[in-house]
Amino acid sequence: MSDACSSEPAGAIRAIDKHSVHQICSGQVVLTLATAVKELVENSIDAGATNIDVKLKECGAEQVEVSDNGKGVEEANFEGLTLKHHTSKLRDFSDLIHVETFGFRGEALSSLCALSVVTCHESSQVGTKLVFDHKGHLVQRSPHPRQQGTTVSLQQLFSTLPVRHKEFQRNIKKEYAKMIHVLQSYCIISTGVRITCSNQNGQGKRSTVLSTSGSQSMRDSIGAIFGPKQLQSLLPFQQVSPTENIIEEYGLQNADLPKQLYSITGFVSRGDHGVGRSATDRQFFFINNRPCDPLKVTKVVNEVYHMYNRHQYPFVALNIAVASECVDVNVTPDKRQIFLQEEKLLLAILKTSLISMYEAGVNKINLNYTPLPTSNSGPTQKTLQSFFKDSVKPSTCSPSMKSPSKPARELTKASPVGRSVLDGFRYGSVSCADTDSEKDSAVSSCDVGVTMTTPEEVIDSSSVKNETFKEASEKSDTVPEDTDLETEAPEAKRARKENPHFPAEQKSSTFSNSFEESSSIVDAPVCLQRRTVPLQFSFQELAGRMRRLREQQKQRAGEELQYRRFRAKINPGDNQSAEEELKKEISKDMFKEMEIIGQFNLGFIITKLNSDIFMIDQHATDEKYNFEMLQQHTVLQGQKLIVPQKLHLTAVSENVLIENIEIFQKNGFEFLVDEDAQVMERVKLVSLPTSKNWTFGPADIEELIFMLSDSPGVMCRPSRVRQMFASRACRKSVMIGTALSVSEMKKLVVHMGQIEHPWNCPHGRPTMRHLANLDIISQD
Repeated sequence: MSDACSSEPAGAIRAIDKHSVHQICSGQVVLTLATAVKELVENSIDAGATNIDVKLKECGAEQVEVSDNGKGVEEANFEGLTLKHHTSKLRDFSDLIHVETFGFRGEALSSLCALSVVTCHESSQVGTKLVFDHKGHLVQRSPHPRQQGTTVSLQQLFSTLPVRHKEFQRNIKKEYAKMIHVLQSYCIISTGVRITCSNQNGQGKRSTVLSTSGSQSMRDSIGAIFGPKQLQSLLPFQQVSPTENIIEEYGLQNADLPKQLYSITGFVSRGDHGVGRSATDRQFFFINNRPCDPLKVTKVVNEVYHMYNRHQYPFVALNIAVASECVDVNVTPDKRQIFLQEEKLLLAILKTSLISMYEAGVNKINLNYTPLPTSNSGPTQKTLQSFFKDSVKPSTCSPSMKSPSKPARELTKASPVGRSVLDGFRYGSVSCADTDSEKDSAVSSCDVGVTMTTPEEVIDSSSVKNETFKEASEKSDTVPEDTDLETEAPEAKRARKENPHFPAEQKSSTFSNSFEESSSIVDAPVCLQRRTVPLQFSFQELAGRMRRLREQQKQRAGEELQYRRFRAKINPGDNQSAEEELKKEISKDMFKEMEIIGQFNLGFIITKLNSDIFMIDQHATDEKYNFEMLQQHTVLQGQKLIVPQKLHLTAVSENVLIENIEIFQKNGFEFLVDEDAQVMERVKLVSLPTSKNWTFGPADIEELIFMLSDSPGVMCRPSRVRQMFASRACRKSVMIGTALSVSEMKKLVVHMGQIEHPWNCPHGRPTMRHLANLDIISQD
């Protein structure tokens, strides 16, 4: 009894030991390879380094080493380098507002891997090697030769967390790609700092992944990372004040907006189609030179870009400068998420500036346009002739005009071939509202430029139709409500075509009369005959039909249902069987067990598996089988180039290509690889795949590299190769309308269990449908 009283209750709350606390908290800070490298590179930049060298082994799975030529670590700071809550940046909480450096998570790294540091402070004559345990305590120090600066080495990252370490090893290629993207952001923003990164796999040669020259220009750094081709597509960001419309869109008050709060510099892609990217893989945002992920800013940039290039994404490198008291970077441990004051103002500035930049480059029809003179008496013949000479193509004359008047023939003869009907109209610059608004004025310029062809038709289309509709609507007692004016008055149309609108002497004279006078000659009242159709109706017959309908409904209600949706009852005892009935699935190994019932409509195979009936599209399933066989086994033949072609790949893309060169060879691409050449010039294209009328090129290589970055080592094809295989598979497959024997149908069904994705054809059409389950049909 006393023992029971002295022991703690099972659910007692007690403190976690310090070692576990350290591991838990630190493990929440550094989650990925990218975060670990970020911490080390930021530490070097804080130390004033102008040269940073990142060396990886096995893409970072075995070792990460970062060396710099910064100030180094003073001996007094050796102990606190990796201890929790130790920093040289802060004295109290208020100092957080003015922190402009990155910081260093030494305690996090020491808890996750074997951490060693070799450093030489600017005041020291010799360097020192420091070894730390997983609690962050210094366990070993020894003299070590080194020039000024620091080298931090991480061995076996995440080795102290078995589950995370196993996942890290499994996804190392993806981790590596994300790390490179983060490192690229520091290369872009850290002007004056030379950053290099290299990787060594096994005992192979160390290959450079990326390298910058330490230029003071962001543009030069972008060129060093992504090559000169990327620079050709960039526009320097030009900041302008937000317009009133956009200020109103974001719900801002113009009078209350702070001036000069944000200053934005950087580069974005041009809006031309073809110069953008197929994904958002080259978008970098910075707040006060700190790489970050501002989601709303990213969304605005892409939305504006899609207004001008809807099928691609831009390259973006934008640095947003703002007062330190207006930004909070301590939102997440990796400091990638940031809170901003007046964020809507920033979005308004971005949107206005980008629209202004892209509008300046949009091609427009910029032709001189003089509006038609308008007066109460209408335009003269000379005015109309001069307008039509400039705007009417020969092909725009109406074919229904069998004998056009002399002015019309002259117009057609004088108009230059190739002039557009749109001449004189600039997109968005002329509207019907800009012309004379009086009822008796000339037809608006919009109508003339788009729909008019001859002077006679000007009056015919503008006056006759409108007046006819007006009179018809006023005389509603002579026109049935459901009558279509265009279809109910063919004689009115015929009269307008057969009878000339003007006497002969009027055609040769000028149009001195107003449109109102001309309309009075043409617009004769149209009399429409009302037609009466008798309808046979009998209340007795209607009552009889209603009576029979009610009897049929009663009869149906009294009959029992001929089938049940489910055999399982709704009661606790049948829960298991009900769940089994609802959880029915089909797997690929079931296809060989299916029984062939027959062929339906010379296009579908009806099969039975236990009590389930399926319908299989014979063409779609054979097409998918043939497609996957082509995908797996076809080696495209290459066509040798006369001269090897430079590809201008980035260092990262170049490495992806070299590591997956067998996959490129299966797709018909052959390369000449020179390991000793300069980075971004190690690979040259020597052979391109060709197949009948299909040709492929560098764009397909870039697409393959993009796919292999996410799935390294996986056999994949460019989208255009897939299209070619899909076309060939379609042509060689069993067609709809072909009669099949039982053995032929069985062969097609068995094939479905032998391919990777049997559920849809290459074009997305389903290959099969479940028709019914025989058990739910009543046996009565």
